[in-house]
Amino acid sequence: MNTLVIVLIAAVVLVAAYALYGRWLAKTWGIDPKAQTPAVKYNDGKDFVPTNGWTVFSHQFSSIAGAIAGMRSVRRAGRIMGVTVLTFVVTGILAAVLMFLLMKTFPPVLTPWQSLPTEAVGDYAAPDQLLVNFFTAEDFVGLLSRRAMLPLIVFSILFGFSVQMTGGKDSSIGKWLAGLSDVMMKFVQIITYYAPIAFFAIFADLVATYGSEVAKGYGRALLVYYPLCFIYIFTAFPLFAWFGGGKGAVGIMFKHIARPAVVSLGTCSSVATIPTNMEEAVETGVSKDIAGMVLPLGATMHMDGSCFSCVLKIAFVWGVFGQELTWGKLLPIVAVAVLSSVGMSGVPGGGYIGEYIICSIFFPTQMELAFPILVAIGNLVDPPATMINSAGDYVVSFLVSRFVDGKDWLQKAFAKKKENAAIEQ
Repeated sequence: MNTLVIVLIAAVVLVAAYALYGRWLAKTWGIDPKAQTPAVKYNDGKDFVPTNGWTVFSHQFSSIAGAIAGMRSVRRAGRIMGVTVLTFVVTGILAAVLMFLLMKTFPPVLTPWQSLPTEAVGDYAAPDQLLVNFFTAEDFVGLLSRRAMLPLIVFSILFGFSVQMTGGKDSSIGKWLAGLSDVMMKFVQIITYYAPIAFFAIFADLVATYGSEVAKGYGRALLVYYPLCFIYIFTAFPLFAWFGGGKGAVGIMFKHIARPAVVSLGTCSSVATIPTNMEEAVETGVSKDIAGMVLPLGATMHMDGSCFSCVLKIAFVWGVFGQELTWGKLLPIVAVAVLSSVGMSGVPGGGYIGEYIICSIFFPTQMELAFPILVAIGNLVDPPATMINSAGDYVVSFLVSRFVDGKDWLQKAFAKKKENAAIEQ
């Protein structure tokens, strides 16, 4: 069957599922299009400065469209895309289950809270509007918004397939995309040189915002979450690397993963980590077309760290309300974690969309109380969560390479590198 037919069938199934599920969810949760990111809310012209929309648009568009346009065939592009999305979902499920087991063993809240703050959760959106917003923006300019990441990805994929069908990488547009991608990689890389400043600014803002509550109400949760993220890097990531690359892959992974981890921890931005991830992946031996699709898509859709935080948030609020985390809640919690972290991470206008989903499903009658707690936890765990999300994109490129280029792809890449080095000498 033609790859495009498979892609279209998958898209139709996804749209139908989203429409039905979205219609049910729309009765109890909504979207706040006025929600502001910290860069906008605390904009001081120094530590907190919003990134120009053209930067994000150009970076994502050139990376995804250029990768697809430069592929050898449409079939290969479809295979890479399918394996990539499936891998994102599977690793998200594993992360959610792991955090659930940890929350059963070490509950984040031992004593229910007596007094709780309340906060409005925004207006509700109609199901048809949710469906439209999921894939599209109101006009082309709307693609420049960071809240339109999924529409931007859809636009980039379609544009890339179109270029691939009309000459591919050898066409004038294909060459332009390749050049634009290289330029944007360097441009974003320059921006990330300020990562250490951003790192300290973020933590300073957290301390200023939450004060002693960081050590009191949220201290136990952070004591569980932060070590878990680092343990995950040294346990799960090596397993993924070994399965994806075989012998020697673990050592290579640790050799190259430090830079993406540090950049993502400092910037709290998956998009800002793409250039670093691309450099390390290509240096490892991952083919450029796989890296060019997996890493930009992963910046929006691969959210293992966010799956961790989603389960933590649910367990935390249940503890606040004096409710028990039972085994019967495992499946719905995992499903919500994957949905809110992987499937809807880039819905336009979806400020705090994960918190909305959690409130509507697990705390529908206590939404005004649960919402500010969920937001606070999300802000506190954002740096390590982004580190897991972004550094994990690099590791996922190992898994995708195994299923697309064969289980010995890494050995072939290094053999070719040695051959080229010998020729140069």
